Amino acid sequence: MSEIARGTTSLLRASLSRTGKWAASFAFISGAVGDVLNPLGPFAAYIALGAAVAALIIAIAMVLRLVLAAKAMPALIFATSAAAIAGGVYGIQQQTNSQNGVIASLVPAVAELQQSLGIVSQKVAKIEKTVTETQKTVEEVKKSTDTVAKTTEEIAQTQTKQTAQGAETQKTVEAVKQTTDSLAAGQEQQQAQVEKLQATTEQIAASIDTIAKGFAQLAAQGGTIADPKRPDEFYHNARVYELAGDMLNARRSYLAFAGFDVDAIDPYTRFATLLRVQDGKAGAREVFGTLAEKAKAPSIKLVHLLQFDDTQRLDKLNAFIAASPDYAPAYFLLAQEFSEDRLGSQTLADKRSEAQALTKFASYEKDGGLLKYFVDQTQLADWLDRSRTRLAALGDVLDPSRFVPTLTPTRSNAGWSMTISLPEPATAISWRLGNSGPFTDTGLMAVNDQRSGKPMPNPSFELPDSTAAAIIAIKYLDIRGRETGPFDIRFDPDSALQQGNKQILDQFWTSWIAFDAGGNRGLVYFTQMLSFRCAIKAVHYSLNGTALDKEIKMPPCDAKDPYAIPSNYQPYFKVNDDVKSMAVQVTYTDGTKSPVREYKRQ
Repeated sequence: MSEIARGTTSLLRASLSRTGKWAASFAFISGAVGDVLNPLGPFAAYIALGAAVAALIIAIAMVLRLVLAAKAMPALIFATSAAAIAGGVYGIQQQTNSQNGVIASLVPAVAELQQSLGIVSQKVAKIEKTVTETQKTVEEVKKSTDTVAKTTEEIAQTQTKQTAQGAETQKTVEAVKQTTDSLAAGQEQQQAQVEKLQATTEQIAASIDTIAKGFAQLAAQGGTIADPKRPDEFYHNARVYELAGDMLNARRSYLAFAGFDVDAIDPYTRFATLLRVQDGKAGAREVFGTLAEKAKAPSIKLVHLLQFDDTQRLDKLNAFIAASPDYAPAYFLLAQEFSEDRLGSQTLADKRSEAQALTKFASYEKDGGLLKYFVDQTQLADWLDRSRTRLAALGDVLDPSRFVPTLTPTRSNAGWSMTISLPEPATAISWRLGNSGPFTDTGLMAVNDQRSGKPMPNPSFELPDSTAAAIIAIKYLDIRGRETGPFDIRFDPDSALQQGNKQILDQFWTSWIAFDAGGNRGLVYFTQMLSFRCAIKAVHYSLNGTALDKEIKMPPCDAKDPYAIPSNYQPYFKVNDDVKSMAVQVTYTDGTKSPVREYKRQ
């Protein structure tokens, strides 16, 4: 063991004598270089760490005899020296906090060398870059701080606004409460006014009743009132003067009555008639316009609008009814706008409008609902009598199912001829096949309709024989140019063919049977029944009696050529000379049967 130690010691001394000087010098130079390059990075620490790791590896290899000790010893000495020197330099750098290295801080020439080589400038550039980035970060932080400050200020302002809004809301709540209280008080006041108005209305009704009674008494007495003071007295005088032809005094009396603003219809309608006779419609409109501006009575306003012309008058009357739907006299006056006396000739629409208005007016008669509108009860009786008479004349005009167009199809060998029948005169007719698409005008005929004085529209149109079952829509223009319809009519060609043939057979039943026709003695012809067989289900007959014990077998109906007689079918049969008569009964395709028809042989 002592020999090994002595050998190792001898080897170490020999290696140190050979490599110690240059190894130490090279290790010192490495440490110095790492110190000079320190501004770029801790190279001294890197050299120390690398050299220490290398020395450890070499020592392990020597112990394990992986390498010869004589060869590895110089490298171990160099690595150990480099680790020791570089580690010492790094330790001094850390203690002195020398950013540019220990040598540069002690030797100014080395510092100048670093600057000349750009080592420090690179460090400075890094520092400047770091400072720039730090400045940007600071600015961003400042912006964030400003944003936070601004947000804090906005929150404070919002809170201030909310506080103010809260105060405003409180004020609003108080105002609403005051308004609610005011509304409640107003409703109570309005209710009181309604009750007062109702009482006033009852008083007015009672007043009109009193006026009416007074007028009736004065009418029974006759003569004028020398010093009139009451409404009934002025109305009485106006009527007496008017009947006597004293229109000036009648006019003065009517104006005096209007000054009382009595809501009664008959005095004003009579006054308006007098004014139209004297001053024309324009004069009457001017006088009643002045009265309507001052008056509150609806009857004055109603009579005023009656003084306008035609369409304008009707529009104003409808507007009045819309605003006062329970003012009964307005409906009678509305009915006059559609009457035959006013229009000369009426359309169905006119008749329906007249009937609707008169029905509405008459409905108020129940429980004396019309009395409050009339001072002269004879005028009310006249209106009611005229209403009943007109409603009776108008009949069931309000039943829409009774007044619709009809369509009569007639089949020929060429196709269908469709004949339209309208419930009133028309100035144009159009039709459409199906539920959509344009309408086709039937055109005009070369003759005038005496009812309208205008060219008569063509009441028919044609369809091909291939037309399938469909809806045919019909519409027309009445004599006032108002469109009526469309009306949808179902067209079934099979049913129409059967019904058309049946109608012809029923109408011309005397031609069903022909004895000895054309001089052909002993032959019975049934050509007509054969031609219209599409309506026939069975034909039973009997000879010299009504037993109906025989049957004529008909060929099937040919819908494409319904009237043609098959070439292989014989339209007659033979009878003996003793046959004097023939009884026939037809059963139709709809299940009905004809009467038993009897034909005598001549």
